[in-house]
Amino acid sequence: MTKHYDYIIVGAGSAGCVLANRLSEDPGTSVLVLEFGGSDRSVLIQMPSAFSIPMNTKKFNWRYQTEPEPYLNGRRIHCPRGKVLGGSSSINGLVYIRGHAYDFDEWEQLGARDWGYRHCLPYFKRAESYEQGGDGYRGDSGPLSTTNGNQMQNPLYGAWVEAGAEAGYIKTEDTNGFMQEGFGAMHMTVKNGVRCSTANAYLRPAMGRPNLTVVTQAMTRRILLEGKRAVGVEYDCGGETHRAYCNREVLVASGPIGSPHLLQRSGIGPAGVLRQAGIELHHELPGVGENLQDHAEVYIQFGCKQPLTLNSKMDPLSKLLIGLRWLLFKDGLGATNHFEAGGFIRSEQGLRWPDIQFHFLPAAMRYDGKKPIKGHGFMVLTGPNKPKSRGHVRARSADPYEHPQILFNYLQREEDREGFRRCVRLTREIIGQPAMDPFRDGEIAPGPQVQSDAEIDAFVRDNLESTYHPCGTCRMGEDEMAVVDSELRVRGLQGLRVIDSSVFPTEPNGNLNAPTIMLAERAADLVRGHALLPASEVEVGLAPNWERAQRSREPVRKVAP
Repeated sequence: MTKHYDYIIVGAGSAGCVLANRLSEDPGTSVLVLEFGGSDRSVLIQMPSAFSIPMNTKKFNWRYQTEPEPYLNGRRIHCPRGKVLGGSSSINGLVYIRGHAYDFDEWEQLGARDWGYRHCLPYFKRAESYEQGGDGYRGDSGPLSTTNGNQMQNPLYGAWVEAGAEAGYIKTEDTNGFMQEGFGAMHMTVKNGVRCSTANAYLRPAMGRPNLTVVTQAMTRRILLEGKRAVGVEYDCGGETHRAYCNREVLVASGPIGSPHLLQRSGIGPAGVLRQAGIELHHELPGVGENLQDHAEVYIQFGCKQPLTLNSKMDPLSKLLIGLRWLLFKDGLGATNHFEAGGFIRSEQGLRWPDIQFHFLPAAMRYDGKKPIKGHGFMVLTGPNKPKSRGHVRARSADPYEHPQILFNYLQREEDREGFRRCVRLTREIIGQPAMDPFRDGEIAPGPQVQSDAEIDAFVRDNLESTYHPCGTCRMGEDEMAVVDSELRVRGLQGLRVIDSSVFPTEPNGNLNAPTIMLAERAADLVRGHALLPASEVEVGLAPNWERAQRSREPVRKVAP
């Protein structure tokens, strides 16, 4: 059966759910959402502390793998993407970090007109309902609930923040507010102890609207073009191939891997890539699938003298008790992602805004995440947040079920290799401060024997993992390599936009879920032709003496006993 809708949204993820809600607010507008995954009604998704399980299951995760990465000794890296209602917001680590104000000003400088911080902040605020209340930076009445989790009850969180201050860095009251730089609490997308994915925040409240149709287990094969206009999509569902047509626009919200892959399968992309994949070229756009970038990290692990880490909670009985408490009361260790403290610092003087991020975790686990170390420990996840290396996503064929070729080229650039050296050394210095003395019990990884540049480089090559923040493959801009213009319209085509993190020109300085939701909120107004929210004129905090110092003051010096 052929059906017509005003809008067709491909992907019910972090961006697609926002679009579905906002576009269907108009009862005279019909909206179709196509999602290849299924229901998100699983305790493994909804319980915040269980996030590592859906992130590693075939049911909820596309389970992409990179090509052998040439600068990582040929290792293939896992690249998880959500395959479920809510997309990656249903399987991610629930961290709510917007990025630094200057990240969005950078987008504007790179050609994304009117995407500077002053234009983005109103949409961050519109999306959010912050547990501590709204102000000039935070929202208090949006669909997306954000919180401080368990309020850093474990003493290790506070010790980490104090150690940062002792190392000469500042503390920040709100990393999503006036001052990103510094050490402090990290926020998460949790409401009443339950994951606040975009499926929960945006899609489910809209599901009762008669003008919104959501189809799951629907694989979009290709976008249908008539000349230079997108007129619909072809998709598989229930063992049959269907066609749906749009009166207005097709909105691709399939993510940084799925969106370029769909465009390429539809004959939109670099001529050489399509020719190699045996796909007929309909519209040449050389930037589709290029500019792939990602945050990557290493885990720096330490033993802990005191038995207060999560390592004692990883046995089956403890997990059962945590799960039962969460099922009954929606609180306790099950209601947090455990990333309750972190930090942002600059790696050298003269940088206006941070380029290193820390996630602190009061547990030490192996890199596969399956077994804790013997005894107690804690770790810091860290990596350079403004990577210079670039990769690509390229279709192998027109078959939508065949995963594309993915290559990040991690560590291709010397700036990124040096960035990791600084991350390791600066983390060690912070953990070496007096505030950590009651807890620190020797370095587990990389280990005290790893000191030289070459030794650190070897450790990073062997152990680097993705932070699961790919972006950039359908870059927004006004130049020849841009895929979409500043209103997210695919260049040279009508009736087709891409709206997800694939359009980010560069990585924001933080986790990507929050800026993806912001982007979709603003895109909804662009699509509807609504007046955009007035720009916000707020002050942006900068660390004292950033021009002349890597940190605000000298670190605390230990005095030998």
